[in-house]
Amino acid sequence: MGIVTTIAPIALALIMLALGASLTVKDFTRVVQNPKDFFIGLICQLILLPIIAYFLIIILRTPIELALGVMLIAAAPGGVTSNVLTKFADGDVALSITLTAITSLISIVSVPYVVFLSIELFDITYVKKEVSMLSISLKMFFVVTVPVMIGMLIRKFADNFIISNIKIINKISIGLFLIVFIAIYIEEWDSIVMFITKAGLVAFILNVTMMVLAFYIAKFFATGVAQRRCISLEAGLQNGTLAVFVGIQLFGENMTYMVPTAAYALIMMTTSVIFVLILRKQT
Repeated sequence: MGIVTTIAPIALALIMLALGASLTVKDFTRVVQNPKDFFIGLICQLILLPIIAYFLIIILRTPIELALGVMLIAAAPGGVTSNVLTKFADGDVALSITLTAITSLISIVSVPYVVFLSIELFDITYVKKEVSMLSISLKMFFVVTVPVMIGMLIRKFADNFIISNIKIINKISIGLFLIVFIAIYIEEWDSIVMFITKAGLVAFILNVTMMVLAFYIAKFFATGVAQRRCISLEAGLQNGTLAVFVGIQLFGENMTYMVPTAAYALIMMTTSVIFVLILRKQT
């Protein structure tokens, strides 16, 4: 597991740096200008997604050793992948970037909160005892918030360079994401094979349920079709690399939790592409 524990923090920091480089102050002020769509997306991702995950764990009787992994991926914010696929789906890219950016910044508080609440709810005892909510938040601050801020500074002083190379930057981010999960599949193949049926089922249902549910919630409450597509993709595509990083801090070498995260990462890439193709046919 040494490769994953080494590259996950580096990959996450670089992904967040790339996200920051794609942001401007306007991406944050846009929330004030168009708050309705933003808050619909925020509620779907930060509140509804963990709640749905929790009930699916209960309904499907997910093994306790996998339960926290499911909650971990549900607590994770959106990733750069959602921004790229929102563009392909003719969705509101600006809204997607704003949701990804703000949920990522909020995640230094929301992810530890959901994870430690889940530990209490499921009475989980295999988490490293010396880990605290504060320590997780501080570590996330340095690999999430700080790189985003540095990326924004780079964008401010090298705007033309970033704009002309934004597609390459996004491809690098997705590449880093894939490297982390390929490493997980290689190093944890035995565990994945052992738990893939249970983990794959709950990951698939969670992913599809959230995309469909968010789509119809946005259909009733969002301002337009582009916003509806954006919100549904944001609710279904999570930052798996961040989930891996937090999991490493919690579990150390106990990597069973990786199975739901790895399963969700593989499933969400497949289902989201199918979802985008369906949406494109409707235009």
